[in-house]
This record gives sequence, C-alpha cells and structure tokens, in this order.
Amino acid sequence: MIKINHRWLDVSQIQPVTASAESLEILQLLAEDSNVFEYRNFGEFNFDIQLRHRVIDAAISLNKSDAEFSTLEESQSNEQYWHLSKDGTFTLQPGIFPHAALLDIFRNGRLYAFECGTAIVVTFLKAILDLIGPRNFDYLFSNLFLYDWRPPQNMALNVHKGRDYLPGDCVYFKNPDHDEATPEWQGENAILLGQNLFYGHGIGITTSQGIINELNSNRKPNATISAFLTTHIIFLDSSFYRQFQPNIPRAKPDHSPVSLSNCIVSEIGSKIYLS
Repeated sequence: MIKINHRWLDVSQIQPVTASAESLEILQLLAEDSNVFEYRNFGEFNFDIQLRHRVIDAAISLNKSDAEFSTLEESQSNEQYWHLSKDGTFTLQPGIFPHAALLDIFRNGRLYAFECGTAIVVTFLKAILDLIGPRNFDYLFSNLFLYDWRPPQNMALNVHKGRDYLPGDCVYFKNPDHDEATPEWQGENAILLGQNLFYGHGIGITTSQGIINELNSNRKPNATISAFLTTHIIFLDSSFYRQFQPNIPRAKPDHSPVSLSNCIVSEIGSKIYLS
C-alpha cells in the first residue's frame, strides 16, 4: 500500500502512458503489499522508484562488465585504482576519487574478480552514484572500501524478512547442502530485476529456478536438500540518499487532491517522473 502526504495512492487511477513495464511492476507491487510505504510528497516517492531503477540498471551493467566471480582470497582488481589486501579487501589507492574507482569496475571489469556479496555492494554504490552525482558520492564514501557483504560507511540499508520482493531488492538463495570444500556455493546474493529475473554474480541473469538449479549442481555428494529463496530482503534507504540529490528543491506543502486520476507515470531516458 502506498501513502503520499497522508493520502492513499490508488494505482488503478494512474495513466500508464509511456511508463516501462518495470515501472508499472514496481508501482503495482508496492500497492499490493500489505506493508505501508509512506512518503511525505511525490518527490520522495519518485526518488524511491528512481533508486530502484538505478539498482536494476547497475546490476545489468555489472553483468555486462566481464567482472568475474572469485573467492575473497582470489579476488583481483585494477591496481591503478584499488589496493587489494590478501584477505580480499579493496581500498582506494592514494589520490583516487571514490567515484572514479567504482566506475572503473564497470569500465574495466575484465581486471576484476570478487564474490557475490561484494557484487551487491558495488551494485548499490553505482545506483547511489548515478542519482546523487560524483561530488556528493565522494563526500559520503570518502573512506570507501569493498569487502564481502560488509557495507562501507554511509551505506544506509533497510533489512526485513518476508516474501514481498520488489524489483531492486537484494535477496538471498541458500544452499544448505553445499559441499564444505566449496563454501562459496553456500548461497547466492541476487538482485531482483523484475518479471522473475535475478542477477547473481557468477551466475548471471536468470530466473529464481535458474539460480536454484545452479546452486543444486554445486552440492555435496548424495545431497537431498534443495537450494531455496529465503525471506531475507535488503534494499537501500532512499529517504537517506534523497537529501544528497543535486538541485533538489526546497520542500513545499503538498496539496494534491485525494483523487489522482490525472497522475501520470512516465519514463524519459533513465529517469522516472510522476506528475
């Protein structure tokens, strides 16, 4: 359920116009969820949808980057931008801007290898960068490091349990019968892209069953328990990052009528607008 400025949003009254299938799916899932997604104004609502789109775009871009999957101990990086410790921790080289080091992963992915937890952090960071710009990104992540699923300072996350998955969420597939000799196959962090498609680093873009099949093919001998999608969900806290959006107007009272029959969701380029 969606509430904006203390008013319920009736999604059925929104005119689709040029909205993408992904936009409509996000809106519909938000509206059908038993949880209440409450926003102070349309700007906050729009920013939340934009952020989800940026996460999806970043996941697709990382999949195309040629960055490989590896264990922490076998991680690789472009030494021009990152110092790589033996335990797999990426830290910035002296004089390197955080946004430049992050973008290099997407531009020169063939030089990189890391595990799926790091891939999720990289995906979330790219989405934040795309929305708030390099100056604010460098301010927030001046001490940027990458290590597994350990979020860097100022990565604000919402964590909850449920099956109300939304496009842009990070979910977790657990493989309880994995081979102890290959702990990297104990599970897979993945980004829900929408339409039952997920991006899992090292597996690629596939359905939930595709990820489960891949995990099941990497179990111990005589395994009997199938991998499965858990109820663990993580997403970026859009309310934190909106304050850093460039050129954000000062908040004004929202006197929109309860009836939103003239509300139009449209997609122009990579941005989503609600008017």
